[in-house]
Amino acid sequence: MLTRLSPDELEFLATDWMTWAHDAQLPPTSTVAGNAWTTWLIMGGRGSGKTRAGAEWLRAMVRHHQTRGTALRLALVGPSYAEAREVMVEGISGVRALDWAGGRPEFISSRRMLVWPDGSSAQLFSAEDPEELRGPQFHAAWCDELGKWRNAQETFDMLQFGLRLGDLPQQVITTTPRPIPLVRQLLSDSAVATTRMSTRDNAANLPAAFLTAIEARYRDTRLGRQELAGELIEDIEDGLFDRALIDKARVRHVPELARIVVAVDPPASHESATSVCGIVCAGVAASGDAYILEDASVERPTPMRWANAVAACVERWKADRVVAEINQGGDMVESVLRAAHPHMAFRPVRATRGKRTRAEPCAALYERGLVHHAGYMAALEDQMCNFGPDGLSLGKSPDRVDALVWALTELMLDANGGTPRVRTA
Repeated sequence: MLTRLSPDELEFLATDWMTWAHDAQLPPTSTVAGNAWTTWLIMGGRGSGKTRAGAEWLRAMVRHHQTRGTALRLALVGPSYAEAREVMVEGISGVRALDWAGGRPEFISSRRMLVWPDGSSAQLFSAEDPEELRGPQFHAAWCDELGKWRNAQETFDMLQFGLRLGDLPQQVITTTPRPIPLVRQLLSDSAVATTRMSTRDNAANLPAAFLTAIEARYRDTRLGRQELAGELIEDIEDGLFDRALIDKARVRHVPELARIVVAVDPPASHESATSVCGIVCAGVAASGDAYILEDASVERPTPMRWANAVAACVERWKADRVVAEINQGGDMVESVLRAAHPHMAFRPVRATRGKRTRAEPCAALYERGLVHHAGYMAALEDQMCNFGPDGLSLGKSPDRVDALVWALTELMLDANGGTPRVRTA
């Protein structure tokens, strides 16, 4: 059959998305609740093809408007500006990687905007800055990794007011499933078209060795069900922290803080693909309430990489002190940190009790409503709410939680890590 096709037909076949997409990557064709869908939620595992599905849907929207002679205005919303550009625009499955018959869009970094030759445009937005969505208006939007958005509800709400151009404004949401309130809300909305896809669904486009290794390691684990199968995993029943309490005390604006610390849980090794250096910045206000400002943890960190991340976090928040666990590394921990930031105030701490025992007083502070998260910190909160009796979270050492515990202990608990130094109501 291929030998009978012309060069133009061969080129068309090679780039035709409808030919090569797996079923879950194609837009819903049926109506939702009796109406044409306006929101399509794609929940998928890692490498399942959800980013490509979002980019191809956007390409189809641009092409449709080009045939009608109209320019399209789009919004691309990511967890941050950097992630929106690196994944949605410039990534291997992003918009600029696709075949554009009428000319590939140009990215104008100063305007954070993609512009097509026909005048269509796509503006980048960050969930760290919801107010930027106040004012602009769009025909359509693509939202990526909603489960990671720091200000998820506020950003999503601002976007909805801007989707007001054309006869049928639509939005596509591509995300790894995380049980944040907004994801739960969308899943329960009968007007939202929902597609679930697993990593295995995209096996034709993934190395067989990767699939074999990743499934052997994570099959039948909670992390595997979330990251590979694309399942929405709720908190474990005997988890130490409660997501509802975190959500209830969450804030967007932080008051003036009397003291700020950066806490560090250095990794035992940076060789492992799953190694993480836990880095959490927190502060305490005059009222006695604590505010978790940032999860700056670094994956697969070399010593200088995590030390530089700590130094940058100290500068970003003008932190008063760095608190670092020295069970792994001893004096080397301070030496590496001082190489990155010679003048930081440093206090070493040593764990003498189990992880769960050390974390229990901090969980009690959450129960009393004394700890507030400044926006969403998905990876940290996932670890917290899956922190079980065995001291593990999602089958791994809870590095981010360890850093959180050291920060709250430094700011709010006595020398034994048990009794609050602040009000309890």
